[in-house]
Amino acid sequence: MAFNGTRNFEKQELVDYLEGIGMRFGPELNAYTSFDQTVYMLEVPTDSAELITTAFQILEDWAHGISFDHEEIDKERGVVIEEWRLGQGASARLQEKQFPILFKDSRYAERMPIGKPEILESFDYDVLKRFYRDWYRPDLMAVVAVGDFDPAVIEGLIQKHFTGLESPDNLRERTVYPVPDHDEALFAIATDPEMTFNSVSVYWKQDLRDESTFGAYRQSVVEALYNQMLNQRLYPPFLGAFSGQGRFIGTKEVYILGAGAPDNGIERALEAVLTEAERVARFGLTESELEREKRELLRSMEQAYAERENTESSVYASEYIRSFLWDEPTPGIANEFEWTKQFAPGITLDDVNGLAREWIIDENRVILVSAPEKETVSVPGEDDLTAVFSAVAAAEITAYEDMATDAPLVARVPEPAAIVEEDVIEELEVQRWKLANGVRVYLKPTDFKDDEILFRSWSPGGSSLSSDEDYIASVTATSAVTQGGAGNFSLVDLQKALAGKAVRVSPYVSSLTEGFSGSASPSDVETMFQLIYLYFTAPRRDAEAFQSLTTRLNAFLTNRSADPIAAYQDTIQVTLSQNHFRARPASTELYAEMDLDKSLAFYRDRFADASDFAFFFVGTFDPDSLKPLIQTYIGGLPSIGRVENWRDEEIRPPTGVISKEVYRGIEPKSQTRITFTGPFDWTRENRHAMRSLAAVLRIRLREVLREDLGGTYGVGVSGIPSRNPRQEYSFTVTFGTAPDRLKELSDAVFLQIDSLQSYGPRQEEIDKVKEAQRRQRETDLRENSYWLSQLVAADLYDADPRNILVYEELIEALDIEMIREAAKRYLRTDNYVQVSLYPEKEAEEPPQQ
Repeated sequence: MAFNGTRNFEKQELVDYLEGIGMRFGPELNAYTSFDQTVYMLEVPTDSAELITTAFQILEDWAHGISFDHEEIDKERGVVIEEWRLGQGASARLQEKQFPILFKDSRYAERMPIGKPEILESFDYDVLKRFYRDWYRPDLMAVVAVGDFDPAVIEGLIQKHFTGLESPDNLRERTVYPVPDHDEALFAIATDPEMTFNSVSVYWKQDLRDESTFGAYRQSVVEALYNQMLNQRLYPPFLGAFSGQGRFIGTKEVYILGAGAPDNGIERALEAVLTEAERVARFGLTESELEREKRELLRSMEQAYAERENTESSVYASEYIRSFLWDEPTPGIANEFEWTKQFAPGITLDDVNGLAREWIIDENRVILVSAPEKETVSVPGEDDLTAVFSAVAAAEITAYEDMATDAPLVARVPEPAAIVEEDVIEELEVQRWKLANGVRVYLKPTDFKDDEILFRSWSPGGSSLSSDEDYIASVTATSAVTQGGAGNFSLVDLQKALAGKAVRVSPYVSSLTEGFSGSASPSDVETMFQLIYLYFTAPRRDAEAFQSLTTRLNAFLTNRSADPIAAYQDTIQVTLSQNHFRARPASTELYAEMDLDKSLAFYRDRFADASDFAFFFVGTFDPDSLKPLIQTYIGGLPSIGRVENWRDEEIRPPTGVISKEVYRGIEPKSQTRITFTGPFDWTRENRHAMRSLAAVLRIRLREVLREDLGGTYGVGVSGIPSRNPRQEYSFTVTFGTAPDRLKELSDAVFLQIDSLQSYGPRQEEIDKVKEAQRRQRETDLRENSYWLSQLVAADLYDADPRNILVYEELIEALDIEMIREAAKRYLRTDNYVQVSLYPEKEAEEPPQQ
């Protein structure tokens, strides 16, 4: 209701105002309610004193000036019920079964933040207003402000707008609800017919600790090191196993051990994670593991410290919110970095090894099991799970051997290649080189981050060049390769070798291209180049790792069809592709076509020739400092000078109007996706018009479907043009709602489309979109990732990269007629696909379309 009228902003005026200054509902204007708190979030530009002043007026209005118009309350009931509906499904039903056990004998076992639909539908207006009077009061409030501003000015605004807030008479006591301890083990075993995976986790509830001392900070470092070391042992053989400790709820902390499992594998998964924890308890961790994780921890803190001036304001705001809510200390990254450097060297194996026995105890233990409900799955009971604990305690376990190599990543460094061409795009401060092996290199040094270099590369071809027979092997090629490691290093060995280095390199094969993406700290940039060289020239065959990959993939896919959303998405996929062979839905049968040797052969072929590759580097570097590394590791890549391109796989969307209904699921909820497709004229102006049309329609549909009709929690709108393999577009509208309202809301969508085509948008809608684009532009120009993507796109589509500098011209040219024409061109109501999901019980009486 805070967004639906306040003392100084009537009804939609508040959202209209903020959108008018370029803010977006959701990312920059939002709120959330959890078990113990409600937080309002507002992000505004600081380049205008008027905007900042208005922002604090909005905060004050939220604090004690919400209007609670009865008509708006009734509309908002529907919005919140749709938010509740959106969250319903297998996971929600499992929570309803497990939370009463996990939170046994506490208020948390009875109350979910979203509430109950029957209460949302029927509560009296005065009840809502009473809640607001009782709990929205100054002694329970904090104001957090972070940004580029004068602190004295902001302090003055806070005092002006919040000093006058008064608490009501007869204050209601805010009760802090405990989660009681228990000696006996509790079991929360739950199944659901729509559950798609098996999991088991063990929670050990712990008392809250005082975090305000140096000893507490040192202990947090000890615990972080312990969990990181144990997690390294749990990866990669397990299906998502983990070890972690933290705040559990308002009044408890918790230690958790958990793992995913294949069907009928829950007991084995529990035994495996408990065995690793028991191994640590009996034999301890090793000195080499500890030193490796110390390097990792110190390196991550060093990076955070280096980027302290470039950290997003929202990160700091979140930290201060936790400080207010949970008394979490906020010493700042400078102090934390110094303390970590001070404490980490003195932390010993005795410090970390004791945690296994301290945390893994018999008291306050809750075992959670989630599994699909089907005849072929046997779910263990309480006695079975208890027996696993006993078996592990009595088992013969050997000590862990930490095998690591100190061999260099690249055993034989290639000979450097010459730079045969060199020029500069002066306007962009971008250097372009061409190496003797044919590789094109773009370099854009920036000062946006102090410790970041991003890179990407591409080459034409991709999985489009594979045969149908080997298609699955081609699209899984990079997974097969990266699971095997590179050069002489297995994946585990590679991770150990990279400990303490801030570097990431990922090869990829997409449908039309192949290449690499990644990042590095300037101090680790040579390692980045070595990894590029290794993944390019020495992919490693590892049959055991490949088998582990296929096992994990099968475990994920085995029960995928139980999820109603999977059937819905599969129907969309096969309909839009007209049942194309290469657009078959994911299944265990489909991925049975995986083949390690075929994947490796395809990968090697895609990276056999560097002559048609382009590499792009953006970030904190001096081009001259990168020159020898580029000449050596990029210039040393193989080159055979072949001429090739991607192949059109002939996947075409259908024409005409196609409507399909999918009847799956238990919950009374529906979704629909309307997809418009057609040819596209690939120009900057058309691409901008399509993006702007999507933004206008997104605003319009939020106002109509959510605010006016109260029929959905949110509407997704996107317009995606593509140039390769042919010039075409896809424009989609998606939303969820109650089954009996889907037609009503779908009709409303088409009514708004007709309005845009007939009359165009309102001028205020155009102004909102243009201002949002300007604000986004300001942010983009200070982001390495933006420059990287723009340089890659310019090269990929053979465009002038200088167009980056004249984007404002497109914004200024945007007008009502352009959007109207775009709506007529891209939202053709005689050519679209609509796929709708209904619950199974609706199948007997199909809704009228």
